Amino acid sequence: MEQIIHNINGSICYEHEGKGQVVVLLHGFGEDKSIWNHQINFLKNYYQLIIPNLPGTGKSSLLQGLNIQIEDYADWLFHFLQHFINPSQKIILLGHSMGGYIGLAYAKKYAETLAGFGLIHSTAFTDSDEKKEIRKRAIDTINEYGAASFLKNTIPNLFASSFKENNPTIINELIAQGKTLSKESLIQYYKAMMNRPDSSEVLKQSSVAVLFIMGKEDVAAPLQDVLQQCHLPKISDILILDNVAHMGMLEATEQINEKLLSYLQMVLSN
Repeated sequence: MEQIIHNINGSICYEHEGKGQVVVLLHGFGEDKSIWNHQINFLKNYYQLIIPNLPGTGKSSLLQGLNIQIEDYADWLFHFLQHFINPSQKIILLGHSMGGYIGLAYAKKYAETLAGFGLIHSTAFTDSDEKKEIRKRAIDTINEYGAASFLKNTIPNLFASSFKENNPTIINELIAQGKTLSKESLIQYYKAMMNRPDSSEVLKQSSVAVLFIMGKEDVAAPLQDVLQQCHLPKISDILILDNVAHMGMLEATEQINEKLLSYLQMVLSN
């Protein structure tokens, strides 16, 4: 059930399901918390799930400021979670794409609050110069044509060709959801992603097991880039998905669900 709380940052829209160990699911750019619906329905029988809409998405207020960084979203998440956990309680944080970038920033600053964290189609590497130029052009496009038009053209590219051909309804639903996002939100996200630091050291210093989920057809978080990072943590749990691009939560629901469950069980058994 969707809920809303208010704090110093304004409104935060979220879902809160299940009981037990707290698992936080963070969505990525151009999505909202519903991207995790299949995982919520599966995992709520085992764990306590907290799934917020990031600032500027849905009914969650956009962060105010001229130079919002990925670290600001990590701080936002930390303060939000204080409504649900006590100081000695640890969470497991799983982030998709941009949600993974926020998870890494969170792990760097609030490592003592984590029992585990995962990068789902995400990367610890900073943007290359080429990627930064692509994001700059994207910002220009959003400014000129608006958020909805931009997402209509980019969302289909996040899926493997076979899934895209066989599931047009799912693609169209995501495009329709994108109409609720403002250009201010998307531009703030893009600037934060573009300016984020390399987080390889966060993986090296991690005292908890890190989950990596990759798609062989992912062009947003390329397989070869992410594979280079898997050896950095002391303990890594890895899933590589065939015929999947950037949206495994929808493209390979059962495989994702089973891997998330096995990872969570492994973390909590240690």
